[in-house]
Amino acid sequence: MRVLRYLTGDILSHTLAVSVVLFLVVFSGRFIKYLAEAAVGDLPSEILFPLMLYKLPSFFELILPLGLFVGLLLSLGRLYADNEMVVLKACGLSPERLVSYVMLPTLTITILVASLSLLLAPAGSARAQALLDQPHAADALHQLVEGRFKKQRDGNLVSYAERIDDAGVMYNVFITQRKAGNSATPALVTFAKEGQFLYDQEVDRRYLELRDGTQYRGIPGQPGYEAVSFERYGELIPEIEGSLRATVRIDAIPSQTLWRSDTPAARAALTWRLSLPILVPVIAIIAVALSRTDARRGRYARLGPALLVFLVYFVALTQSRSAIEAGGSVWMICGVHLTFIVLAFVLLNWESLRMRFSVSPHG
Repeated sequence: MRVLRYLTGDILSHTLAVSVVLFLVVFSGRFIKYLAEAAVGDLPSEILFPLMLYKLPSFFELILPLGLFVGLLLSLGRLYADNEMVVLKACGLSPERLVSYVMLPTLTITILVASLSLLLAPAGSARAQALLDQPHAADALHQLVEGRFKKQRDGNLVSYAERIDDAGVMYNVFITQRKAGNSATPALVTFAKEGQFLYDQEVDRRYLELRDGTQYRGIPGQPGYEAVSFERYGELIPEIEGSLRATVRIDAIPSQTLWRSDTPAARAALTWRLSLPILVPVIAIIAVALSRTDARRGRYARLGPALLVFLVYFVALTQSRSAIEAGGSVWMICGVHLTFIVLAFVLLNWESLRMRFSVSPHG
């Protein structure tokens, strides 16, 4: 029992320390990315910090498995390097019992990751989605400052609003846009007395609605412009690929809704959420197997190869998710898990298997 408490405390302390470091790295990286989106007008700055807070469960559902994996390698590697594991084995600690002791902190992390991936992360993403879907949070043109021209998309879109009231209604709106890198393409110049950003729940998209205006189409410097007057004109606001707004939608869907859906994207998202808790005990067994070292090699001897195995496992899961989104079978991701489960038990029993299948000199 003392060995169990000792191992559990040591593993959890290492896991916590590694997870905190990983969190600081991931959080700062994501914050810089989202801050860049806010700087160019793709996100309103006033909702940046609430968005980061709502996305915290999504960060930790990925950080904790890696934190446990590295924590196990460091904790058990120290026991091997300091010859404490030799003493424990002399007292009857078999590899199977070591795995059973390691499973206690692993089960704790597994339950926590399952709660994050299936419940807390979707709820946080849903709150983030609600912020992003507010009309005043529309990207691209939402950063208009009354009385000033604003250049966007490398100068291929210029917008202007003479006045913006407290409700977000823009007055005397001017917008000109053309395709990038091609001066021969027609330019669109739009004037409208009023404009406003709206959110359509039916199509789950945001758009800019202009009212009582005229749109001109033609090539600058050439005659023959076409003019079209309108009472109401709406245009969908494009979502930048890879941005926070483009990636948060599927993550905001509750797991129960994904279970009832039969679309490839829903199946991929649900299998991914279920895969994260399955990942934890598998990598724990791999960490136990790869943590074997000695005083001469040191506690960090197997850290590089072990991280490579984790990276291959994680990349295989992400590729399987992409394949499922493209219409593949969910059994693809199950095959990845099964492959690494077999690998975990092979690595754990590698010494006994090598002795069993090795050919003796007299064989």
